Amino acid sequence: MTPAPASASSAVPGPDAVPSLEITGLAYAYPDGHQALFGVDLAVGRGERVALLGPNGAGKTTLVLHLNGILGADAGTGAGTVRVAGQPVVKKNLAEVRRRVGIVFQDPDDQLFMPTVREDVAFGPAAAGLRGEELEKTVARALERVGMAGYADRPPHHLSFGQRRRVAVATVLAMEPEILVLDEPSSNLDPASRRELADVLRSLDVTVLMVTHDLPYALELCPRSVVLSGGVIAADGRTQELLADKELMRAHRLELPFGFDPSSVTVPTR
Repeated sequence: MTPAPASASSAVPGPDAVPSLEITGLAYAYPDGHQALFGVDLAVGRGERVALLGPNGAGKTTLVLHLNGILGADAGTGAGTVRVAGQPVVKKNLAEVRRRVGIVFQDPDDQLFMPTVREDVAFGPAAAGLRGEELEKTVARALERVGMAGYADRPPHHLSFGQRRRVAVATVLAMEPEILVLDEPSSNLDPASRRELADVLRSLDVTVLMVTHDLPYALELCPRSVVLSGGVIAADGRTQELLADKELMRAHRLELPFGFDPSSVTVPTR
């Protein structure tokens, strides 16, 4: 399918704007010879929320690790180009690229390691040179954006799992990224925490790439989805249309919960 057209919302830049993410001909093989990606082309416009779907082993993690240069940057192990806000992901640009691409891990305990929430959220900006009142304002703003403003002095391990995940999002937002990459954001969340995180993600004014097996969550939050399967993009279009395509779903081992009807859900327009 062709990509879904952008919403007419004024919050989404016009077609001539530089995309947040532009991937061209991306191929990658691991040192053991396993070919994970075969010439992936993908563009994500500024302000879009896009779900990256696909079965295990499809190449989703490999693709994400190229976005901030963990894999591929000038390494000679693949082919193609990745650009973030027009800037190529190569070694000389990695510091700036990694500021622009914020990855929120599936397990927040992989991301939170300081004695207090405030210190965790301040860690990135402080390492980048921010100090004093400006640093405090940045931390406060990031916590406010995820609904955790009253928890700055709490130890992260005293928070619920859902609260820790929102703090992990705040640690990335404090760096003011161009793209927020979420790895299975709804996993292990109770229904209330799942809804709270969805409310946060809807409110953000950043580009979102959400890697998930939770298809209803993708439908709820992402107007557009991309199906990656066998290292290639198998489909790219409106989430509701892709999830309603039973043949496509079956071919790429994607399954909705029993009895779930994607056509019955009111989906976001951007």
